[in-house]
Amino acid sequence: MLNRRRFLVCSALAPLALRAQSSSQHPFILDAHVHALDREFYHGGSMGTQYTDGQWDLVRAKQGGVGAFFLSIYVPEEYLPGRFETKQTLRRIDHALEQIKLNHDLVELALTPADIERIRAKGKIAAILDIEGSYDLDGDLGVLDDLHRLGLRSAQLSAHNWNQHYADSCCATPEHNGLTEHGREVIHRMNALGIMINVSHSGDATIAQAIETSRAPVIATHHGLRSINPIPRNMPDDLLKKLAGKGGVMGFQIGSDFNNLRAYDYNTKQRGKTFWDTTNLKDRVANKTIYEVDQLVAPGFPMIGPRLPDNVAMTVDEWVGAVDKAIQLVGEDHVALGSDFDGGPPLARGMRDVRDLPLITQAMQRRGYSTTRIEKFWGGNVLRLFREVTEHSNRS
Repeated sequence: MLNRRRFLVCSALAPLALRAQSSSQHPFILDAHVHALDREFYHGGSMGTQYTDGQWDLVRAKQGGVGAFFLSIYVPEEYLPGRFETKQTLRRIDHALEQIKLNHDLVELALTPADIERIRAKGKIAAILDIEGSYDLDGDLGVLDDLHRLGLRSAQLSAHNWNQHYADSCCATPEHNGLTEHGREVIHRMNALGIMINVSHSGDATIAQAIETSRAPVIATHHGLRSINPIPRNMPDDLLKKLAGKGGVMGFQIGSDFNNLRAYDYNTKQRGKTFWDTTNLKDRVANKTIYEVDQLVAPGFPMIGPRLPDNVAMTVDEWVGAVDKAIQLVGEDHVALGSDFDGGPPLARGMRDVRDLPLITQAMQRRGYSTTRIEKFWGGNVLRLFREVTEHSNRS
């Protein structure tokens, strides 16, 4: 009887042991897009707390093998009609720096690629500040300079799913046929400062012109392939080739909506609209103060996405299949992870949260990927791009 009990206990613990073993042996991960602090900004608390809900916190990230991440300073569209975007950016950066200081035993701010290596050597996680949305709809270069001094090292060209006054988004009616002349000035200043140019959420013309204009490689931090799901938020093959041709990298968003058409169709039907729809947003925020906008958007965080039926949700192997399609198209030097954890992705079947990133490695190994290819995907490619962006700034 005792032996049977011991067998049953060991059998129950075996999957957990395999997860732990996979995590401890996992390669260095640099995740190019994480909503690490939306919950804490709107509801309080610390990203060093292990939560029982949501998809990401520092404790679970460590367990999943994360060594560095782009910390998304997210400015939702609700702040744009009232022109609160710059104030919100400063509030969010101030909060992010406070949280990094509060959790100094787990995380440090990285300003350079060398910082990432130094922080990694300490056994800590490196945080790279990235703007998602708009720091200023007008693209004021002085504001950009100030944000760089505060630690910003990556910024989105479009205002999430809205147009900037200098760059068109993927998911709004085009106003500029891509970039304005000032938009090109913004790119040149980003090159000079060593700020990575993030074209996720940008329109096709914006992406093409940004690649042509930038002296340094361009990154799409969290994207999918339009050849898999033909939505404007995803990357068409010709633009991916153009991005890769200048040394760029595309981070794969981890959700089913981006990478599995049956999941996208299911979720769109359940919502009654696309996931980027901002219809009636101006009416919802009209005459509201920034604090009232806070109250309006706060219930949406953390965004974890809808729970999908098993026959709809993609498998981990299907997700890796999307990555593999890009590798076949442009090679292994131009793909990465841009998970979008806590930003709304419905995860693959069997994935709980960031702790289960090793499941992706296992799926890659089943495809026969070399250790080198896996390491490039998990962090090597983004780190290489960051180095090249930094080197270009030193030559400016």
